[in-house]
Amino acid sequence: MKHRTRIYFSAEQRADIWDRWQRGESMSSIGRLFERESSSIYPILQRRGGIRPPTRTRARWALSLLEREEISRGVANQQSIRTIARRLKRPPSTISRELTRNGGYDRYRAAAADQATWDRAHRPKRCKLARNRSLAKAVAAKLKRQWSPQQIAGWLKRVYPDREPARVSHETIYRSLYIQARGVLKKELQACLRTQRTIRRSKQASLKRQGLGKITNAISIKDRPASVDDRAVPGHWEGDLIGGTHNSYMATLVERQSRYVMLAKIKQKNADTVAAALIKQAQRLPAELYKSLTWDRGTEMANHRQFTLVTNIAVYFCDPKSPWQRGSSENTNRLLRQYFSKGTDLSKYTQAQLNKVARQLNERPRKTLGYATPAEKFQACVAATG
Repeated sequence: MKHRTRIYFSAEQRADIWDRWQRGESMSSIGRLFERESSSIYPILQRRGGIRPPTRTRARWALSLLEREEISRGVANQQSIRTIARRLKRPPSTISRELTRNGGYDRYRAAAADQATWDRAHRPKRCKLARNRSLAKAVAAKLKRQWSPQQIAGWLKRVYPDREPARVSHETIYRSLYIQARGVLKKELQACLRTQRTIRRSKQASLKRQGLGKITNAISIKDRPASVDDRAVPGHWEGDLIGGTHNSYMATLVERQSRYVMLAKIKQKNADTVAAALIKQAQRLPAELYKSLTWDRGTEMANHRQFTLVTNIAVYFCDPKSPWQRGSSENTNRLLRQYFSKGTDLSKYTQAQLNKVARQLNERPRKTLGYATPAEKFQACVAATG
């Protein structure tokens, strides 16, 4: 039986792998660079959950190799500890500990002592969640409610502004989830994250988007009033259609100022069905809170003029292949994939179930709202119009 040759990467090669991973390159492309399969790259990244380990540095107050060589010369000349300490301008206790830890006065060697000290310093430091179990339990409870680490961190900062021990950064939460060696948060909680990935991906990594169809008599987003662009006035919405298996669909609507979300069950992806569902959703709101709708170039909105005629709501269309022009909707769709993963049959969900998911999203704190919830912001708008 032929055994596979173990693959070793040098420190420089590992650094290059992490550099490329952080730039958003795939494991396959990184593997090709080293003439290896992606399976040889994955273990390096998986051990750290896709999060690059910090660069090790020496503390500024630690003894340097030059100082250790001076200690070694002093020992060879049989100088006292106090004499060596005065020459290095160090406390005698520092020199005494250095000798005790590294072979004693008679066997001290500078290079060996320097390497041994570096090796001893390479030990895991306990993170904040490991030191504060009650905080870890609170974070785990919020993760189970599908809150993102950033939402949890922002909410803790808002609720406990003067209690630093009761707060934690979102990066610490991510590291505790993806680096299981920390032993803080259970691996099962990764399934509560929006992407449900086993390792963390770079922000630079992106997915390709297919082109969309043409819409006749479309009003361009460039003609949208400036008051809509700066989110100064409530009542302007962004929309999109999310697809599932077996030709199942649902419409997503998000209000630009408050990020309030509404979901609508769609039986078929055709212009008449979509227009009818959107008209029904629009009739649930006061006219002051539904003034415009921005959509992409999907042909499901071909009946936009009929929608506008019935509801008196203006419809604006993004430029082709420009999803960033509908940023609130795109972000909401990513949030929704936490509840409806790709490959889900959306036809199995009732409108009541979609409303329940929308309510959960609207009750989650949002960073862009100062960690208030969309429900709080939208209710304030309703009260102002009433």
